[in-house]
Amino acid sequence: MTKRVLRFCLFWHAMSGSRGDVIKAFAEDFNKTNKHGITVKPEFTGSYAETVTKALAAYKTGKPPHIVQVYEVGTQTMRDSKAIIPIHTLNRGDVDFGDVVQPIVKYYSVGGQVVCMPFNSSTAMLYYNKDIFKKAGLDPNKPPTTFDEVYDYGKKIVTSGSAKGGISFGWPAWIFEQMYGTHNQLFANQDNGRSGLANEVYINNAFGVKVLTEWQKWSKDKVLVYGGREYDANAPFLAGEFAMLVQSTSSLGGIQNSAKGKFEIGTTFLPRMPGYPTGNTVVGGGCLWVMKGRSDAENLAAWEFLKHVNKLDNQITWHKKTGYFPATNVAVQSLMNEGWFAKEPNYLTAFMEILVGVDTPAGRGVLLGNFVEIRDVVGAAIEEAVVNMKDPKTVLDAAQSKTNQVLKDYAEVNK
Repeated sequence: MTKRVLRFCLFWHAMSGSRGDVIKAFAEDFNKTNKHGITVKPEFTGSYAETVTKALAAYKTGKPPHIVQVYEVGTQTMRDSKAIIPIHTLNRGDVDFGDVVQPIVKYYSVGGQVVCMPFNSSTAMLYYNKDIFKKAGLDPNKPPTTFDEVYDYGKKIVTSGSAKGGISFGWPAWIFEQMYGTHNQLFANQDNGRSGLANEVYINNAFGVKVLTEWQKWSKDKVLVYGGREYDANAPFLAGEFAMLVQSTSSLGGIQNSAKGKFEIGTTFLPRMPGYPTGNTVVGGGCLWVMKGRSDAENLAAWEFLKHVNKLDNQITWHKKTGYFPATNVAVQSLMNEGWFAKEPNYLTAFMEILVGVDTPAGRGVLLGNFVEIRDVVGAAIEEAVVNMKDPKTVLDAAQSKTNQVLKDYAEVNK
């Protein structure tokens, strides 16, 4: 087949290390095999926050990337930016979005239409060190399921000297949001920002205060070890400094590889508090957006690459090498057929966790304008409570006030 005119596609992403290597391999394979003469150039552009900021700034200067990876926190901002092309408008029936795992496709849909290509979706789960559990006299096959059990297990681990601490969190502000989702509590008004632009959060309500009060109790009794705002808690968990870690499922591949030969990893669902309805864990990770400002031919080139990423083999490769979900049901079924989950049961935990929940606005997760700034505000409030031991209600009241002002300012700009 004769190749068409060469087209170039710039892809900005936030995946460093081995994840970035997989993206590079996808692009190299695409460049060699596509029949349209399209060349995709992936570029690592820093953290999630840096990448979305750079992309929107580049759009204003008239030089946006064709594709940009944006974490879930940026979803509302991207929707309101007027800088994106919803991908359902590029789809001519060549991608079946009905095959995308439902909690993922629902997170990234507006009015039932998918706005970006689901790519690196994840959720949070509890990892634990089975060897430390054994040393502490705990059953390594019975991980905690409730807040009370986390506390009791952690106390036993610390007092027995099996580890310095019981548990730590990655992305604590995100875990705070996860608590709202798993207990079916709305985090914000307008059905969590899904029936309209949210202008009020509920982080200082009785539920939020209860969660933070529990975490503060854990911290006072040395059960909770504060581990920073992103992935910093992974290293001390791997060093055996504490026994349990609540972290993104996307860390599974790295954690398992690093722990191999040192200790056995277990995984389970997020712990819950009794007396609340069941919701769902919330989708995290990121999505691939096509940006405006390019020619129709270039937009279609970007779409061709997104279709390539969505192919069965690439979905499976991405999952196995990173721990992120394969986004499609057919990929999940293929993994089941080959016995992947029987061989690697920890990879099944995340799927089971996200698929057994209840589909409600609270369980789908929250969409907020300027969510990056809001998550920073909530992260600071959590630190004030669990590190500086300030009153949870007081710090959440202050965070609520700041957050609502952020939402008010955002609404003014995006009327």
